[in-house]
Amino acid sequence: MASKLLTEGIKSRVRRPSLFSKLTTINDVIESGFFKDGMRIGWSGFTGVGYPKITPNALADYVEKNNLQGKLKFDLYVGASTSAENGMLSRRYPYQLGKILRSEINKNHIKFADKHLSEFPLDLVSGYYTLEKKGNVIEKLDVAIVEATAITERGNIIPGASIGAAPEIVQTASKVIIEVNTALPSFEGLHDITLSKFAPYKFPNLIQRVDDRTYIPCDPDKVIAIIESKEPDHTLNSEPQDEKSQGIANHILDLFEHEVTMGRLPPQLLPLQSGVGNIANAIIGGLANGPFTDVEVWTEVIQDTFLDFWEHHKLSFASATSVGFSPAGFKRFYEMWNELKDRLVLRSQSVSNSPEVIRRLGVIAMNTPIEFDIYAHANSTHVCGTKMLNGIGGSADFLRNSKLSIIHTPSTRPTKKDPIGISCIVPMCSHVDHTEHDLDILVTEQGLADVRGLAPIERARLIIDKCAHPEYRPILNDYLNLAEKECMKIGAAHEPHLLDRVFKMHSNVLSENNTMRINSW
Repeated sequence: MASKLLTEGIKSRVRRPSLFSKLTTINDVIESGFFKDGMRIGWSGFTGVGYPKITPNALADYVEKNNLQGKLKFDLYVGASTSAENGMLSRRYPYQLGKILRSEINKNHIKFADKHLSEFPLDLVSGYYTLEKKGNVIEKLDVAIVEATAITERGNIIPGASIGAAPEIVQTASKVIIEVNTALPSFEGLHDITLSKFAPYKFPNLIQRVDDRTYIPCDPDKVIAIIESKEPDHTLNSEPQDEKSQGIANHILDLFEHEVTMGRLPPQLLPLQSGVGNIANAIIGGLANGPFTDVEVWTEVIQDTFLDFWEHHKLSFASATSVGFSPAGFKRFYEMWNELKDRLVLRSQSVSNSPEVIRRLGVIAMNTPIEFDIYAHANSTHVCGTKMLNGIGGSADFLRNSKLSIIHTPSTRPTKKDPIGISCIVPMCSHVDHTEHDLDILVTEQGLADVRGLAPIERARLIIDKCAHPEYRPILNDYLNLAEKECMKIGAAHEPHLLDRVFKMHSNVLSENNTMRINSW
């Protein structure tokens, strides 16, 4: 069987001949009975790229064909979101995307544990989620399923467009299945990979530059199967910029110019971190046409507008853990490969999201929450406090440890019954992921609130004035004035709240009214 699967593509990508004997098909692995109910499986991937594409689909087909729904389920450990998840999960860690998966999580059909992305790989290696002792043997992950674009002479894995937690997943797993993707170019030379260790630990190299390069170490004896894949990454088209996202971007770009003028930022800024979505695209697109040159990036995910940033010769170097381009963006990326391969490096998420490195480099962090409140707390994970959206991801890794922390959101989001929409600025967040101590700048299309050094009551008035939608400004001011008046009566007005009414806007939107525009407090 192995000799029949030894294609020219495999010969050119697998440089350790002894591994040719491991060539097989995923159907043969499944039919052998290797996959069992309750297995702890880790796989590669981060934001829809670099994930195994053959194995998940084959397992789903096998379950459906043999009527094994609910009888063959797994605990899944992935660095972040992927595009290959399905209904065979009993548990999922630590960040996810997708309507079906989100629905199953919110129905408690899938147990989901959220975690800061910087901490997840370290916790995995420490056995926090998987450690089990059987006799004298300590077991962690049963199997790692990872995508590679090549395998070195020593059997080490060269990943593709993402790293995420793949090094720790391979490090922790008892067995490894490698999908060698011969449809993608080899990404060799684009990675700088380190492994997590038990505390107390130190990074092998003290990173002091964004452009400080390797492979994922893998013991060939752990490899039980090598499968050829010819599936591309199935990414989505880039989110278009709209009037609101452009307005937010303009406020942030004006802030950068002001900070340079005031001497708080250097002319080339500090290394930038940007989240994903249309606001992030608008900000990076604006920088591509802006006055700043020799800009560096230290982030999680590189999106399409970074290509414009490079083409305009404004971006000197970028470090990330994933390149999440659209299909059109990947086409451009491969066309620009020779120019960009020495100006981009992909790192493990334990490094890209490391609080210590973020603080040492002085990163400027920019992320989008679901909502923020008048005192500058932010909610990134739970809609109306109970419904999980995606997870905290790396937003807190960056916002809490950055030199300058910025959150940005439209002032309102539309609903079916309210053309103005629900307010993204509320009296108190229905769930708090980022506290008032972590955030410096809050931005909507309405304006920008710089809350550095302000007392809570000062922050509240500024946020309402600068960030709230005009329809909600009087509602929020009425709440603040009433809360301050009532709390003054008992000498507790440092950060005044009315606990019996503070979530009235949220309650109203959950009712048949489906709006946050209440008539009175």
